[in-house]
This record gives sequence, structure tokens and C-alpha cells, in this order.
Amino acid sequence: MRWVFLALAIWGAIHPMYYFIRWFNENGYDIMAMVDAWHVNAATSGLVWDLTIAAVTLTIWIIYEVIQRRTWLDLIAIPATFCIGVSCGLPLYLFLRSR
Repeated sequence: MRWVFLALAIWGAIHPMYYFIRWFNENGYDIMAMVDAWHVNAATSGLVWDLTIAAVTLTIWIIYEVIQRRTWLDLIAIPATFCIGVSCGLPLYLFLRSR
């Protein structure tokens, strides 16, 4: 199961980045323009908030468990979550946690 988590983390890093890079190439490398695009309507705003709440929840869980288990390397899943996405951060943390 551990390797399934790693495969999902890799997929969760590559697949969304494909679309982000496409968007940046079409619209310029302006992060605020991307944030504006995320809030173009109520449906996308709801999705953004859904993922934001999931990312914050995952971060709290990671910090809580790292403090208890003293597995400091697991903290790498936090920047992966916020710089890439929950689709990478969650399976990466599960991969790291399963060792």
C-alpha cells in the first residue's frame, strides 16, 4: 500500500501542474490573476474553500503527529500541500507515515 501512496503523490504533483502550467502559459505568470480565476463563480470559489479547509486540516494533523512521533521528515508534506496541492500532500504524508 505504501507504494500506492507514493504513486498517488507523484500523480497528484504532475497532473494538476500540467493544467497550472498551461494556464500560466496562456495567461502570463501572474499568481494574482490565477487567484482571480479560481473565484470566477460560486462553484469554483466553493472548490477553492473545500481544498483550503482540507489543506489546513491536513497540516494540523501532520503537525500533531510529527510532535507525537518525532518524525520530522514528515513535515515535507506541508509545503507539498500548499505549493502543489492536497492531491500531492496527502498521499505523500501517508507514504511517509507508513514507513
